[in-house]
Amino acid sequence: MILPAALLLLGALTAVVAPRLLARADWPDREPVVALWVWQCVVAAVLLCCALSMTLSAAAAWSVVGGHVFATAPRAVVEAYALGTAGPWAATTALALACGGLWSAAMLVREVARARSRRRLRRAELLHRAPLLPGEVPGSGRVVVLEGERPDAWWLPGTPPQLVVTTAALRRLKGRQLDAVLAHEQEHAQARHDWLLHCSAALADAFPQVPVFAAFRDEMHRLVELAADDTASRRFGRLTTALALVELNEDRGVFGPCPAAQAHVPQRVHRLLTPPNRLTAARRLRLTAAASLVPVVPVLLAFVPGLRALG
Repeated sequence: MILPAALLLLGALTAVVAPRLLARADWPDREPVVALWVWQCVVAAVLLCCALSMTLSAAAAWSVVGGHVFATAPRAVVEAYALGTAGPWAATTALALACGGLWSAAMLVREVARARSRRRLRRAELLHRAPLLPGEVPGSGRVVVLEGERPDAWWLPGTPPQLVVTTAALRRLKGRQLDAVLAHEQEHAQARHDWLLHCSAALADAFPQVPVFAAFRDEMHRLVELAADDTASRRFGRLTTALALVELNEDRGVFGPCPAAQAHVPQRVHRLLTPPNRLTAARRLRLTAAASLVPVVPVLLAFVPGLRALG
């Protein structure tokens, strides 16, 4: 039974080839929303390959598992998978992949727990620095103005998500620049970008030696910002959004010869000031459809013996 090995090989090839193709392509920066979808489909395909390989290996190694997996399948389909011909590696493969899956789930739970803990602390600090007025319900205000000397604006995930802007930002941002910043942060909240960041961080932490997961995490952090920039620029203009970014970040050393941790800000400003041509609607649709088919490939591969038996 070579199907589990073929699925693992397909997952490895996807993990190696897809990030390289995306790194060489010139369209992800032009269409960050499409690029976000493509990355999610690639990682989903890799995880599906591992999950299907684990399931088939476990079915071959233990008859109890095989009985549940193929409980409603015709006898010809069961025979097509040749479960009885599996070697001693089947149990080892199934256990290794199961441990990997449990470890990934544990890391995701840890990441979400840490994020919730940080969010509770930040909300408590926010409530301390900006106490509620008499009769005000917590979370009822969409925007909280916070006294602060540094111009800043951010959003707190949760139910409901809350936007926070400092008084220094209100003084510095002119005209519609504040509206552009708020639209940027609202896009993060509405698109639930926090879940993308949590999942990508959990996979990268769980398997730091797997390059595709590290690239997935890095690209999620970059692409969600580009997608939010595009939303703000479509509503309030690219120049206004770029100036708002400059006003918020010029005191943080990101535009100097030795940029700080937020070194991606100059690239975002340059992209807004020199906008690349968007892809046509037809090409965006083709890329989205092609990416949607990537996770389908391992499923089809797993069903090949059964489909042949039925055909």
